[in-house]
Amino acid sequence: MRTSLCFFLLLLTQAGNSLGHMPSDLNHPTGSAGILMVDKIGSHVRFFDPSSFQQIADVIVPARPHDLVFSPDHRRAYITIYGDGVYGNNPHPGHQVVVIDTVSHKLIDTIDLAPYRAPHGIQIDSEGNLLIACDLDRKIIVVDPATHKIVKTMDTIGTDHWIALLHDEKKIYTSNKNDQDFATVVSTSTNIPIARIPIRGGAQGLSASPDGKRVAILSFKDPSLLIVDSRNDSILSTIPLQGQSAGAFKPAYSPDGRWLIVLSEASNSMNIFRADDVGGVQTVLKTGKDPMSVAFSPDGNTALIANHGDGSVSVLNLRDLTITSSFHAGDGIETLEYF
Repeated sequence: MRTSLCFFLLLLTQAGNSLGHMPSDLNHPTGSAGILMVDKIGSHVRFFDPSSFQQIADVIVPARPHDLVFSPDHRRAYITIYGDGVYGNNPHPGHQVVVIDTVSHKLIDTIDLAPYRAPHGIQIDSEGNLLIACDLDRKIIVVDPATHKIVKTMDTIGTDHWIALLHDEKKIYTSNKNDQDFATVVSTSTNIPIARIPIRGGAQGLSASPDGKRVAILSFKDPSLLIVDSRNDSILSTIPLQGQSAGAFKPAYSPDGRWLIVLSEASNSMNIFRADDVGGVQTVLKTGKDPMSVAFSPDGNTALIANHGDGSVSVLNLRDLTITSSFHAGDGIETLEYF
């Protein structure tokens, strides 16, 4: 019954984004109701109007929030509370996921993940379960948000800081940063690693394409982008990032699969690719300080870049690939999404 309900809600969400709007799936969301921003530095969740880019509400949450997913109907946002430190130096790790009502703009629930610590990357499956990377414990835990029960755990070998669930939900990819010289591939049926994607110096951010055919992974050390074939977990291509001298931070596929945007903290810039031609032309644009996340508007015309280092958001026009404006948003946004 629960599976049928989640599937029905997902169909409603997709229908609402049709008729000229980008498609949206569980882990590549977009929508016209608003923009949700996770202000990691300020320990707030902030809601913005999608047209005026004005803040309309904010919610205080524990220190410090990092990543987010929405429920299938977008009425709930699940946000990981990582702790007051950073990767590699998190002396007081968090063990919670906060639940935000996107209609009332209120914190309505808290899910305690103890004994698991430092929840960071998060995805959601078609059952409505949350898949959460707890990097200090080197595990992905699967949680039923309705009951708060841990359904199962998955071993990852590495620190699994960021995770990406394939569209068919058969595999999940984890980035181990500089902890291991590979990204880990985990089977969601056996709950154990089944492959390693070799990456010299480790893997930074990663993103699965909306159709699940490709996984984009960034090298932690080198200015390069790896494109992986999810059928056999082979590396299809390794692409040097133009204008970059160090490893970039995070890639993001647009919900329609048209664009792949790579953000680089080291150079305060982004590399923009046509997802069907990643070996072709790269457009390199300056952003604000420390860009960390991308959100795509439902009409496919705009992408918002959260600049964690200076409290700004850059507005990217996807029709001509230009930065048209920027606006202030909190103290330091790590993650943002249209919903």
